[in-house]
Amino acid sequence: MKASEIQALFDEPACHHNHKEKSGCVRPKPGATAGGCAFDGAQIALLPIADVAHIVHGPIACAGNTWDNRGAKSSGAALYRIGMTTDLSETDIVMGRSEKRLFHAIRQAIETYRPAAVFVYATCVTALMGDDLEAVCKAAAARWSVPVIPVDAAGFYGAKNLGNRLAGEAMFRYVIGTREPDPAPAHPAGIPTYDVNLIGEYNIAGEFWKVAPLFDELGLRILGSLSGDARFGEVQTMHRARVTMLVCAKAMLNVARKLEENYGVPFFEGSFYGVADTSRALRDFARVIGDDGLAARVEALIAREEAKARARLQPWRERLRGKRVLLYTGGVKSWSIVSALQDLGMTVVATGTKKSTGEDKARIRELMGEDAKMIDDGSPQNLLSTFHDYGADILIAGGRNLYTALKARIPFLDINQEREFAYAGYDGMPELARQLALSIESPVWRAVRQSAPWRSGTSCQGSGIKTPQSGAGLAAA
Repeated sequence: MKASEIQALFDEPACHHNHKEKSGCVRPKPGATAGGCAFDGAQIALLPIADVAHIVHGPIACAGNTWDNRGAKSSGAALYRIGMTTDLSETDIVMGRSEKRLFHAIRQAIETYRPAAVFVYATCVTALMGDDLEAVCKAAAARWSVPVIPVDAAGFYGAKNLGNRLAGEAMFRYVIGTREPDPAPAHPAGIPTYDVNLIGEYNIAGEFWKVAPLFDELGLRILGSLSGDARFGEVQTMHRARVTMLVCAKAMLNVARKLEENYGVPFFEGSFYGVADTSRALRDFARVIGDDGLAARVEALIAREEAKARARLQPWRERLRGKRVLLYTGGVKSWSIVSALQDLGMTVVATGTKKSTGEDKARIRELMGEDAKMIDDGSPQNLLSTFHDYGADILIAGGRNLYTALKARIPFLDINQEREFAYAGYDGMPELARQLALSIESPVWRAVRQSAPWRSGTSCQGSGIKTPQSGAGLAAA
């Protein structure tokens, strides 16, 4: 990919804070890829497209270190679960055999698995060698009559968020608009059906399945998703949707903007975390589509679901009200989870903004006030210092912060893509509340903060080892 094309992604016209700051959108900085490189970002953005063969063109470590690092679920196809790589060796590189090896890898994937398409990901090694990824993919597609899509997002191009945008560019350039959608089936209730897109929704732990029935009831057909529980054929038809919801603004804002500019598909930003934000997202669909009947159905559904959610959440609110939370995440979750926690009566003392846009930070100030504490430094020392200084009761962060919390003997809840529980929508909120209560109220925290029982005991005869007297300490432990 040309340097000018990468630069254009940093000058995203739809990103408002790009016009306010001298530096524009976030550019690569030394050490930026420590949290994930561009290749990593591209792969995790597209890997949930479940009927595609995903081939990593490079040494095997690039595939092994990134495979399945986002817990996206599929309702059917499982091809995305098979890790594929060209596994380049030093001999392949020295002898110039990498392009030929890729061509045969594509053939093997097509003949063995019969995928809907093949995605080929560049890595640092193959980009530095100058492999013509696009030419190889074009030749393979012509040879086997299967779409073969080059995803040029070598790791050294930049950080993970840049990789997300590069993945979006590949989808818009080679996939979106290449097929017309099938006619929408008649709705059982006889109401009109509208096609919609979701961008930046990855169905982590299957959480969108908690929201999807609401779309079905309202007559909203998810024409395409980038990329939770997606299929290649659905992504091809995203240009025919009536509206796009951007679930994670920083990841693929470029795709939403180009859909609007090239196909007239308007977009809005929203979240499915928390009762209030889920209701707002459904209202925004009705507002943008402009159907009074749909708006009335949305209001009736919201009234029903919010009443059910209030009843289910009331016992948890009584247990969680007033608890203080340190939230360290990024992007849309830096403010959407704040809203969800406030729904439970909890106080967010600080939130992480390392991967947040200017719009994300504006939402945080709207929810938490102008003096909201925002954390860019996610080092263990800074997180623990903030936790204790602000009197937090629990740390909510990603899996990489788990051991920081355990070593410090403080309650922890995983909120990022590695989690095992679904928190989206009206049905996801009780699960979030349950996991918070289980974490905060676990008796293990009181136990591990006490002095070891043998520290106050007497020594064994002739051994010099401290032990509890008469086993009482062991019984207490």
